[in-house]
Amino acid sequence: MNQTKKEKWIKKLPLLQEIIEKKEVLWRNPSNSDSATGIAQSGISAEDVKDASNRLKRFAPYIEKVFPETASSKGIIESPITPIPKMKQSLAAKYETQIPGELLLKQDNALPISGSIKARGGIYEVLKHAETLALVHGLIKTDENYTKFAEPEFRNLFAKHKIAVGSTGNLGLSIGIMSAKLGFNVTVHMSADAKQWKKDLLREKGVTVVEYADDYSKAVEEGRRQAEADPLCHFVDDENSIDLFLGYAVAGERVESQLREREIKVDNDHPLFVYLPCGVGGGPGGVAFGLKLQFGDNVHCFFAEPTHSPCMTIGMMTGLHDKVSVADFNLDNQTAADGLAVGTPSGFVGKKMEPLLEGCYTISDNTMFELLTMIADTENIRLEPSALAGMTGPIQAIRHQIPLADSSNATHLVWATGGSMVPETEMNMYYGIGRAITEKSTGNNE
Repeated sequence: MNQTKKEKWIKKLPLLQEIIEKKEVLWRNPSNSDSATGIAQSGISAEDVKDASNRLKRFAPYIEKVFPETASSKGIIESPITPIPKMKQSLAAKYETQIPGELLLKQDNALPISGSIKARGGIYEVLKHAETLALVHGLIKTDENYTKFAEPEFRNLFAKHKIAVGSTGNLGLSIGIMSAKLGFNVTVHMSADAKQWKKDLLREKGVTVVEYADDYSKAVEEGRRQAEADPLCHFVDDENSIDLFLGYAVAGERVESQLREREIKVDNDHPLFVYLPCGVGGGPGGVAFGLKLQFGDNVHCFFAEPTHSPCMTIGMMTGLHDKVSVADFNLDNQTAADGLAVGTPSGFVGKKMEPLLEGCYTISDNTMFELLTMIADTENIRLEPSALAGMTGPIQAIRHQIPLADSSNATHLVWATGGSMVPETEMNMYYGIGRAITEKSTGNNE
């Protein structure tokens, strides 16, 4: 984007100047309309999401068999919702802003198999591809017991096929672990900002890891190009995949059930606010869509992005979606929140979210590290930096006077996207960084 075009955009959207200056901002989506209209315009139906949910149920016996850690949930891959009252008090003190409603944490950091939100969409797409191949080759019928997928004839079939994905890390883990378990030849194309431990773990699982000196977009581009040249290779396209989106969207019915079990109302007088860390957009977009299917206009979803990588914010603000990059506004896409280090958003997701998303906000790396340390101290919950992006959501919503955000009847649900797979040494390093930032900001160097 040339300088003249950039200046025109800044004049039209003054908030862009604050984004260029890497300030923490909140943008309210002027295209947000009623949920029914937005869902109808999306081209994706409740039946599509139900079909995805049913497929995951069919695979549950297989998942339970090959991943014993899922035995307690009988092969259903789901995370708990956890009250975090001490964290709520600490947030209120730090920001001098009360949160009258309840604050809950959706702990996708604790999802089995791959320990992040990507376990939802990533594992689902691999399972759907495996089911399709098995059905085509007459190895299974949908009314049979899917533990058969662990049998040698299935692995022999999948060994002739390949799966590929481009990733900053967590999606690669989900795709790699699940594909390798089924017997596929799987390649993960990883960007420069992907953590070394994630690459090492994938290689231990028998996954081929291709490293790039460039960012996420380059890894996806190269992965897609190589896969297109091989008719036996299925490319998991994080930017454009409907299957990934549907896998994430199943979260909506799961959250509805969990809140009902906790006797938490969601209606016109009891709004639900949900804060979702956002990279390219597939995970938070799918989850937000699923939540809208369940709760309609009574749920208000926000995407949270690093100040150095606010690709979805810029894409939706300008309406340019995947035709604009953070680099067009002099942002370097450098962030410790590696899962959110994306320069160009998914146009597929951005367009689906135009009538459904309440808004986006940005958060600095320093803030994420401070909050990482804070939640470890207050609630003994260990999260990776990107998983804290949603944590300032209630503060942002209340300070910007989002209607009903300051209601005592409101429920604020922060989506914690990853952390349980992080090695202890790495997590201790994160904690130390957060502790140092906190002490510096408070002047407490004891």
